Amino acid sequence: MTDVVEAQRPPHRDWRAALAVYRHPRVLGMLFLGFAAGLPLLLTGGTFTAWLRDLGVELASIGFLSWVGMAYSIKVFWAPVVDRMALPVLTRVFGRRRAWMLFAQAVIILGLAGIALTDPTEKLWLVAVWAVLTAFGAATQDIAIDAYRIEAVSQERQGAMAAAYVTGYRVALLTAGAGALHIAAVGSWSLSYGAMAALMLVGVVCTLIVREPEVLQRDSATARLEDRVVAYLNSTADTGWWRDFKAWFIGAVICPFVEFWQRFGRVALLVITFIAVFRIADIFMGVMANPFYLDIGFTKDEIANIAAAFGLAMTLTGAALGGLLVVRFGIMRMLIATAVLAPLTNLTFSWLATLGPETYGLVFAIMADNLSGGMAISVFIAYLSSLTNSAYTATQYALFSSIMTLPGQFLAGFTGVLAENIGWVWFFASSALIGIPTILLAFALMRWANPDRMAQPGRPIPNRLPESSCRRLPSGGH
Repeated sequence: MTDVVEAQRPPHRDWRAALAVYRHPRVLGMLFLGFAAGLPLLLTGGTFTAWLRDLGVELASIGFLSWVGMAYSIKVFWAPVVDRMALPVLTRVFGRRRAWMLFAQAVIILGLAGIALTDPTEKLWLVAVWAVLTAFGAATQDIAIDAYRIEAVSQERQGAMAAAYVTGYRVALLTAGAGALHIAAVGSWSLSYGAMAALMLVGVVCTLIVREPEVLQRDSATARLEDRVVAYLNSTADTGWWRDFKAWFIGAVICPFVEFWQRFGRVALLVITFIAVFRIADIFMGVMANPFYLDIGFTKDEIANIAAAFGLAMTLTGAALGGLLVVRFGIMRMLIATAVLAPLTNLTFSWLATLGPETYGLVFAIMADNLSGGMAISVFIAYLSSLTNSAYTATQYALFSSIMTLPGQFLAGFTGVLAENIGWVWFFASSALIGIPTILLAFALMRWANPDRMAQPGRPIPNRLPESSCRRLPSGGH
């Protein structure tokens, strides 16, 4: 593996010291930033479409408006801008990450307020504009918060940061889902969206309180990479704005991917493959979960109370436990453990399919699956965070998070056909078998790309490339 330096494994902490991670101010702050990140999702998704249909908007228009959610899937395209471009005044006052967070939060508030004040039965096009603006702001906020979360604390606290983020995010989903619907029922949809816009101030206040991460440096390998960019620019006859743009584009867009490949060499393919398949087993079975519950005879109330409410509690418990175990045992051991648990817990649904609509069976299956799923979320986010270079945090993490869900979402489209043809018992057994390659890849990563044994990129070296332009680069006589 290229340019990966082996470092001494940090000593494992005792349980009391591990629990103290949740008292860290930035971990506590991530609860509120997670809330701010989760709130806009349903307000341009499920809640948004419910509002439109309630007002009598035709289904075809609602279907087209669902495309606004694509902003989350394509955010990797403007992540380099968030990573490298300074915002006028805001960056100087608040710092690189907080400036973008505040900008994105202001865009979200503006978009939600615009939706609240617009009647879709009269100006559906304007509602669409506000929804696109909200989704763009939300995706941009995700990029900035992810980068902040990675840079704000050391690697061993990343699991706890992920757990706090997931908890805040899930609370926000409840608020923007059930909460927004209740407000609309007793008041109006305009009041509901206005209240959600006001709740975004939770994120604004938290962003103003937290401190900017102290990571603005390049490591030696990154410095050498950027030296090569400088040498290339000096070998050209480019001048003025074109030279500035090329310097920015190479530094912001090309360097993050080249640096990752340079750091891991051929092992980068192994890492990317693992990222792509880690969540396949969970996504694969998750799509068919509710149809399965109904098919075997559970009532809607049982599904709501056990699969939804109790399941959420188990997911949050698992996420907190995952963050704790990362501190106690390190990322790699827990990554292997959760890679094994995901397919094993899928087998509990095969057992439930043979058992039938027994409440204790559903409780056990939900407890096992959601606990392991919550743990996996925290551990996997910590792992993805460990892969980023502080010079390119936002861009690299946006790439990883896009790769993380794409294969599973694609394969999930075939789950209905598979379940119809082989039955529920073998469907969940097959979803467990899909997880076997993930386990094998996790053991391979322990040997060749173990985050607990790798020195983290980002040691102090003067920046070679500027944040937003090329003015400080040597002119090379041009």
